Amino acid sequence: MTTPYLIPAEEIRREQVVANSRFIATLAPVANTEKARAFIARIRGEFPDASHNVPAYVIGGGNTVSDYCSDDGEPSGTAGRPALAVLRGSGLGDVAVVITRYFGGTLLGKGGLVKAYTESTQMVVNDIRRARRQQVHVALLAVPYNLLERVRLMVNKYQGEVQDEAFAADITMTFRYPVENAEQLQGELSELSAGKLQAETIETTEVLLPV
Repeated sequence: MTTPYLIPAEEIRREQVVANSRFIATLAPVANTEKARAFIARIRGEFPDASHNVPAYVIGGGNTVSDYCSDDGEPSGTAGRPALAVLRGSGLGDVAVVITRYFGGTLLGKGGLVKAYTESTQMVVNDIRRARRQQVHVALLAVPYNLLERVRLMVNKYQGEVQDEAFAADITMTFRYPVENAEQLQGELSELSAGKLQAETIETTEVLLPV
């Protein structure tokens, strides 16, 4: 079983100037290698006149990851590797970063480049909001009026969320809840209604929950 891991909740950008060189770090969630490559291509397209667009990404999390980095023309080991090291140390998975550099005319040296690319990546890693993925069932349930409040409380008890209620002869409730709570929730619904209520799963999907 894959160990749960945190991912970025959004895309963010931070910028710093080091010895007249402008460093623009953009970090984003990426679900797979294809999306990581598309993100990198988009940032390169946004800054086509930059001196360098240095990419790094980590797909997966925990001990099961694939990763990539490139120096994009900077001296070997001074740009992509430092960025990737920050990503790997952040605890985030499914994450990509591109550090865009506009050369300011002052050579930084290898040590200065490593420091600049490390700090630029740390800026976005430190500021990003974290989220976790959770598999959920989206379910339909016809609820008698006399049981409505108790069913609402039950959905909440099992970390669910009511998304819609349509009022007619009964109330047709649409709600989602974590997959791992399915057996307990269905059992309690059955107990509440003497076996008459059972939620019908119409979709199983994945949501991002802020942490």
